[in-house]
Amino acid sequence: MGLTGNASAAAARRTVAVRAAVGQGIVGEHAPVAALLDVHGIRAAAAALHSAFDEAGGGRCRVLHTFAVKACALVPVVRLLADEGLGCEVASPGELALARAAGVPPARTVLDSPAKTPDELREALALGIAVNADSREELSRLDALVAAAPTASALGVRVNPQVGGGSIGATSTATAGSKFGVPLRDAGAREWLLRAYAQRPWLTAVHTHVGSQGCPLGLLAEGVRAVYELAEEINRAAGRQQVRTVDIGGGLPVDFSSDEAGPDFGAYARLLAATAPGLFDGRYQLVTEFGRSLVAKSGTVLARVEATKSAGGRRIAVTHAGAQVATRTVYAPEAWPLRVAALDALGRPKAGDAVPQDVAGPCCFAGDLLAAGCALPLLEAGDHVALLDTGAYYFSAHYAYNSLVRPGVYGYAVGGGAEVAFATVREPQSLDGVVAESGGAYVAGLRGLG
Repeated sequence: MGLTGNASAAAARRTVAVRAAVGQGIVGEHAPVAALLDVHGIRAAAAALHSAFDEAGGGRCRVLHTFAVKACALVPVVRLLADEGLGCEVASPGELALARAAGVPPARTVLDSPAKTPDELREALALGIAVNADSREELSRLDALVAAAPTASALGVRVNPQVGGGSIGATSTATAGSKFGVPLRDAGAREWLLRAYAQRPWLTAVHTHVGSQGCPLGLLAEGVRAVYELAEEINRAAGRQQVRTVDIGGGLPVDFSSDEAGPDFGAYARLLAATAPGLFDGRYQLVTEFGRSLVAKSGTVLARVEATKSAGGRRIAVTHAGAQVATRTVYAPEAWPLRVAALDALGRPKAGDAVPQDVAGPCCFAGDLLAAGCALPLLEAGDHVALLDTGAYYFSAHYAYNSLVRPGVYGYAVGGGAEVAFATVREPQSLDGVVAESGGAYVAGLRGLG
């Protein structure tokens, strides 16, 4: 089956961009690895998200789409998505700082985290940022803070619907023993939640997030339905619309096996509308928190091949991209496989018969492999590899093993004449920056301790 038009166009833009990145020296001897972001692709994903929920709700659905900052924690990316009408979901003071630096207003920001300090909660309430309490203890902290000072924040509780996990346990957050949220199906939990809302008229939201990669759409929708039904029960008990906001989290998985972007937002929105139609009739403000599905397909890590060798009958290409940018892939390759494209010294798709070879990274441990036995045209020193679909979690979540510098990140746009314009998203980290992060200013700090 051939690619759809959107996937084919995105692949064509990527092909032109990686060659231009080599030709313009963004990747070369002095910068052997860099990350590239397709600006058009990100904008198109945001537009598709808006359209999907608008169409599923027949224009009646009130929805705030937020971007899960953890997926690509880079200020220019957050700003680009804000320009496309998205707010932010943040899970730490650092992510909140990034959202604020990008100009995202508090009213379009949601704070979710299983571990919030009193100071973090106090700041969020002072700013008017929406907060979802993750535990009974955190709700007690909110009691004291709400009593102490008025707030414009929408406040809710994160509920674990306990509908089960997907194929990747680490990204399944609605299992029976998940660390996230208040468990809905534990003995007495539903009754406790109903009392908690009845006693707190300022609790006007409910939140859930079933999981992400590895979770099928049906499982995601089942979790949303469970929390929607809880909201309906709370409102019936209150005799009014106490819960006005239902935050359904994110979690749309990504196809890492091809250039296709499915499953798409439209399929998920239609399933949600069929599973919990009351969410789309205008009575509730919906909040979404998609991350990976908005940016993954628009990212590429491009790296030079520094050397090749044969060992024990295995052909190995050693590159400058490894665990420092592809941590999940290196440590859990079965769950997080990546497609690798072979490129020549000029950044063009490499020709030749496919040969099984390992693609290795620069880190000093034997398991630093991006792919094992990958069938690619024979790679040689000076060639390049492209790690595809890496826009989410790869180059914004750097692993500092071996003190390797964080690579530069560059957005690109391809014009009608195949000309490529690049814009810096993050400069490559300097060696001075590595030293500073590693305590360089305190070089003699331990001498006086005995």
